Amino acid sequence: MPRQLVECVPNFSEGRDLAKVDAIVQAILAVPEVALLDREMDADHNRSVLTFVGPPAAVADAAFRAVERAVAIIDLTQHHGAHPRIGAADVVPFIPIEGVTLEECVKLAERLGAEIWSKLKVPVYLYESAARRPDRTNLENIRRGQFEALLQEMGTVPARDPDIGDPVCHPTAGAIVTGARKFLIAYNVNLNTPDLSIAKKIAKTIRFSNGGFRYVKSMGVMLASRNLAQVSINLTDFEQTPMHLVFETVRREAERYGVSVIGSEIVGLIPKKAIELSAEYFLRYENFRPELVLENRIAEALATRSGLSEFLDALASPAATPGGGSAAAAAAAMAAALGSMVTRLAKLDASSFEDDRRFFTEAADRDAEAFNLVMAAYKRPKAERAPFVEDALHGAAEVPLQVMERAHALQSRLHALEVPAKFGSDLAVAKSLVVAAFLGALENVKINLDSIQDAAFKDLVMTRMAVLK
Repeated sequence: MPRQLVECVPNFSEGRDLAKVDAIVQAILAVPEVALLDREMDADHNRSVLTFVGPPAAVADAAFRAVERAVAIIDLTQHHGAHPRIGAADVVPFIPIEGVTLEECVKLAERLGAEIWSKLKVPVYLYESAARRPDRTNLENIRRGQFEALLQEMGTVPARDPDIGDPVCHPTAGAIVTGARKFLIAYNVNLNTPDLSIAKKIAKTIRFSNGGFRYVKSMGVMLASRNLAQVSINLTDFEQTPMHLVFETVRREAERYGVSVIGSEIVGLIPKKAIELSAEYFLRYENFRPELVLENRIAEALATRSGLSEFLDALASPAATPGGGSAAAAAAAMAAALGSMVTRLAKLDASSFEDDRRFFTEAADRDAEAFNLVMAAYKRPKAERAPFVEDALHGAAEVPLQVMERAHALQSRLHALEVPAKFGSDLAVAKSLVVAAFLGALENVKINLDSIQDAAFKDLVMTRMAVLK
């Protein structure tokens, strides 16, 4: 099955209290399949931007957990900052990265919105590709008047009614905007003036809604901590409207008003191609190709190697470890991972399967380490070898025995699992894998028992195995 990756870049209305942002980050990291790529805090904007990526269901789970935490700890009635906002968790976009369509991200946003309203009673607006009304494609239309206006107008002005939920603004968390979009670059240009009106004029010139560049949204904001005005920009398609074109236009417009650009900044992550396009423009390369970049060439050379291929290469090597015990544990880990997948797709609790997955993943390494200790014991001088070999063999039998016991319990849970028929093939594969894992671990227990001299230990192992029949 092709890899599926979705990026989520939620914006939270808190950029000054590190403890609160950390709490939101921990909520995201509670979902093991999700990787946090970046976190940005801005005290002037009083806003944080987090970036994480993972499989679609896991990303949606992490997004809800983050929103839930933000709603509990952020009070918009006490919030002041340069950036417009209507919610504690202000905007939560999903971006397709690999093996996922924009339409599938729309479905993720709709499911997240329904869950937020159902469990948190925070009304939800849908924007960009998920928008249900043309005027809500553009985020700035939804945020017009910000939280304070929304408190007064929701429920009385029909145009402000949410897409999901009752027209009742949450008293402290406001509302939430979620949707699906292509990759966006958040890019700010700083001017050497505290005159906010200049930044606003430049922003008006370059943004598409006022006749400027297609794929550009912009506004002027004040950076109080630096006493500078800033042109804050969102580029929604950097290939059609590249960064360098926008930067040069801001610079020229600034000169018209007698000020200059003193720097620019990227908020969050940026595709490498966007940097390459700007470098090519400013440096006037005559022979530039992306393959000429060292890191690109290295990444291309290593792209075919994954964690799985490296494990299989080690398994296929003439070395004694990893061997059958590690392979059995890996099979059980895959069974548990499939159990997690189908339970999440069926909207069930996957925590027990995730615990199993972690256990079996660690067991694959522990099995190899245990057998390495056996080989090290046999290398000891013959006169002192026996007790070390016996002790190492106990460990080499114990690891696959634990895999057997855990696989037996996993098998029972998989057979008891009831999911929609469309997930049946995945569940069937999980059941087959866990049987293979159990039988493989059994063979490893037996071969180690054959070499163990301790009768009491062997009896104990046989008793534990008998329970698993």
